[in-house]
Amino acid sequence: MDNQDLYNTLIRLDGKNYKAYKDIKANYQFPKFDLIIEHIQGDPFASPSKLIIKIPHNVAEFPTELYENESRKIALEDYLIRQFSQACQQISRHRGTGKSGKITIIKIGQEILKRTAANINKNDIEIRFSVGLPARGRTILGHQAAQMLCEDVPDIVEQTLLYQALDSQGIKTQVETAEDADFIRQQLSKNNLVTFIANGSILPRKSGIDPRPLETDAIPFKSPESLEIAFETPNQGLIKGLGITQGITLIVGGGYHGKSTLLKAIELGIYNHIPGDGREFVISDPSAVKIRAEDGRSIVGVDISPFINQLPQQRSTNDFTTTNASGSTSQAANIIEALEAGSKVLLVDEDTAATNFMIRDRRMQQLIAKNKEPITPFIDKIKQLYIDYGVSTILVMGGSGDYFDVADQVIAMDNFEPYNVAEKAQKIAQENPNERMIEGGNNFGNITPRIPLAQSIDPSRGRRDVKVKVRDVDQVVFGTEDIDLTSVEQLIEPGQLRSISAAIIYAKQYYMNEQTSLPDILDQVMEDIDSKGLDILSHFPQGDLVIFRRFELAAAINRLRSLKVYQLSQK
Repeated sequence: MDNQDLYNTLIRLDGKNYKAYKDIKANYQFPKFDLIIEHIQGDPFASPSKLIIKIPHNVAEFPTELYENESRKIALEDYLIRQFSQACQQISRHRGTGKSGKITIIKIGQEILKRTAANINKNDIEIRFSVGLPARGRTILGHQAAQMLCEDVPDIVEQTLLYQALDSQGIKTQVETAEDADFIRQQLSKNNLVTFIANGSILPRKSGIDPRPLETDAIPFKSPESLEIAFETPNQGLIKGLGITQGITLIVGGGYHGKSTLLKAIELGIYNHIPGDGREFVISDPSAVKIRAEDGRSIVGVDISPFINQLPQQRSTNDFTTTNASGSTSQAANIIEALEAGSKVLLVDEDTAATNFMIRDRRMQQLIAKNKEPITPFIDKIKQLYIDYGVSTILVMGGSGDYFDVADQVIAMDNFEPYNVAEKAQKIAQENPNERMIEGGNNFGNITPRIPLAQSIDPSRGRRDVKVKVRDVDQVVFGTEDIDLTSVEQLIEPGQLRSISAAIIYAKQYYMNEQTSLPDILDQVMEDIDSKGLDILSHFPQGDLVIFRRFELAAAINRLRSLKVYQLSQK
């Protein structure tokens, strides 16, 4: 069928009951593209209908060098989604009841991520989007639907999916920026680095709810000469900036001088960013995980004994479970779970950490003997963590100079400018010896993998085998449970939560067998996604799935209150 068939059908449906829209579910050939109507919404207030555009490469005419490798391909797909979204906002409009008349595609932020909304494959470019089929009440507005699908959609295609209609330099800049960022990220470990922040970067954001760069009074980042390194990138040549080496790095400074702003940029340096974001070349180790206290979270079968031991009533911490964690136990569990999932870089901000977990000074040690204190503070484990497991830490610390004794690098932020103060910090430490007792023992301790039990993971609700709903980037309704991900700060798009929810179900179906550890399950799920794409998580094409990391998948599984596990040592 072609576009005229679709037009005629919609005119015929005018005035009929909304459910008659199901008659248009089919594939239609337009002059420059194919339109696939994949799913028809049940009524005007339901989730919009799902459509797919496929436009052949010989029509779109994008030069092959723009998508010749994975990095460039993802960047081009991201660019097309943004252009498509802008055109939808300009062209589509509300027509009728409920969500009638709106043409939309997944909402995205400043980051460049793999999303199912766009896919450049061997033969064509595929775009998945949504349409609110128009109605008045539950009566079909056929003429308006015909205008939407047969006029508005082709207009959007003309404006956004043909190379000649787009800003060729803008596309080139985006794909080259992403490629260079990925190149630097791949070079980090080879150069014993965990993070790189390019000179000229704009780190502050407009506000706490606006992730775009601060436009006025923003101070461009400039590395101290003693810490400056350079990368020769494939496209933009030499890029200089601050290199944070493996080991223990303190970020210090007065309040409101940019410590947390720097750490937040590093935290999101696991993702590529669009040109003009200001953080395009803030590049972090892909395994970096933000750690914080998380009062009230559920913990299941985690060995937190490296940090917490000798609890009252002789409660074991080798297999620790609670439905209502304290600040210290939650932070300990968050670290151990990140290590179990394979993280090699921990990011910690004292503002969101439990004070009694971070430090115990000499006076408190004298008042409360070690045999009466279950917590071994982070300061006494941070060095062992690096020595025993090669795990680095970047720590924002403005309140305790005791950490000078364990730091490899100390960077002071002064009015958003970084200074290398490692020598000064070491001199202060030598001139003012720390009298506190080291409480951490000779080794960090064990990181014990766990085996999740499939029967404890249940996405069903009532008569539905799977009931999953995402609420922004904070919460997933998973069957009868709510998974609270508010404190998992490196999640940035709701589509990641949709993918993670689907990945939990996928993992349960294929890999949870009471023999396979959580790290191995994460390996297998991520390998499947890497080789086959996000579509393996869904039974039908979805345009709202977004790539995620193994660490956020593990975080969601670990926060399921129904979760049950065996420790690998118990099998």
